[in-house]
Amino acid sequence: MTAVVTGGGSGIGRAVVQRLRAAGGDVVVWDIDSGDIDCDISDPESVSAAIDRTIADHGAPDRLVACAGVGASGLLLDQTPADWQRVIDTNLTGMWLTMRAVARAMVDQGSGGSIVAVSSISGTLADRDMGAYCVSKAGIDMLVRVAAQEWGGHGIRVNAVGPGVTRTPMLANPEQLPGWVEGLTERTALGRLGEADDVAEAIVAVLEMSWVTGQTVFADGGLALHSPIDSYGQLQRVMARRSR
Repeated sequence: MTAVVTGGGSGIGRAVVQRLRAAGGDVVVWDIDSGDIDCDISDPESVSAAIDRTIADHGAPDRLVACAGVGASGLLLDQTPADWQRVIDTNLTGMWLTMRAVARAMVDQGSGGSIVAVSSISGTLADRDMGAYCVSKAGIDMLVRVAAQEWGGHGIRVNAVGPGVTRTPMLANPEQLPGWVEGLTERTALGRLGEADDVAEAIVAVLEMSWVTGQTVFADGGLALHSPIDSYGQLQRVMARRSR
């Protein structure tokens, strides 16, 4: 197995790299800061150079885990076009450029392959102050579905894994917001924040599922299951207050 992992220098990407290498895979990290190959996925020329070098040094990859992306905050009324475009260029256009480059190599090789893109539960949940990020992740989910349709005839499977809130450098220091972590864990079915290796475990599993394509699998500990209505939870909180 020869795998490309974008954004593999930190966070979820690094955890994926560790798992794939432990399984004996030849893993090539594309990262803008600390990869085997320097690559800015939002730049078509950078992506083209990265796939050319990968093929020259390792042969055509048969696996891609596309983790590279950026976080962003900003209300829709306040966000500048430049800030919006930076997120879309990296998270969505960059994802397409990466997937296209690796898929072309897989097609030329003729033996198929598997692609997993990192999406987010924010692709389906509307978070205030995260509009550009939510839109970019929703776009990834549809990109995966269309790519799965178009590339299935070449034996290429295309899926996404959507993390929930995960402890990575992108999350920064959540403890600086009093009560935020406690509120999240209360709303998460498994009762804690996700760790990078939790999501990496799901990515590596989906990567090898031979009869699954065009799907987004949530690796969020059940966070997306939470209902804002939550009548049972409201009742429990009322009862707890009365018992004090």
